[in-house]
Amino acid sequence: MNYKKYTLQHLLLMAGVLFCFACTQENETVKEVKQEITKAVKNPFPFYKDIEVKPGLNFELVSWGKGADSLGGYQILMSDSVKNNYKSLAVERKGILTDFWNMDLDNDGNPEFYVQLLSKKTVSDLNVYEYAGGDFNKISFPSLTSNQKKGYEGNDKFFIKNGDLFRSFPVIDGADSTKKITKTYQYKLSGNSFSTTEIKE
Repeated sequence: MNYKKYTLQHLLLMAGVLFCFACTQENETVKEVKQEITKAVKNPFPFYKDIEVKPGLNFELVSWGKGADSLGGYQILMSDSVKNNYKSLAVERKGILTDFWNMDLDNDGNPEFYVQLLSKKTVSDLNVYEYAGGDFNKISFPSLTSNQKKGYEGNDKFFIKNGDLFRSFPVIDGADSTKKITKTYQYKLSGNSFSTTEIKE
């Protein structure tokens, strides 16, 4: 009789241990799956930024692309929850998105959106769009002229100071090739056309 009692206890103990082991294995698998989902949800796009122009009016930028970092596309999404209006603009890209900001450089009441791309290892460029009349209008951002490019090696920095847009980059000094100086240009916008002025220090 005692024999049967001990045998039954042993069998129940072994079943309990196996059940716990199975639960532990299942929990480990569930944990791994949850971690993978969290990674995917955390950063579904290589670049994402949300800009609130005013309460209820948001512009979001998302980029996508599989394979080469510098190839893919991006989309600007406009959400006007006050007027229940939604628009989007999709663009192919060659370059890595590094920043996205807005300003009204020409003071016409329509916001411009600046998409900064790293087109080569050290060369930055801007794509500019104005949102006006319920649509996105592309504004050509001027390339550097041959004169501006003398001694140019990249490492551009775009920055805003007192509501104005500037671009600076180091160049090789024409008088002494062992030295580098910094060139700075100011950009003005009028009638959807940019003009450039060099800032002398």
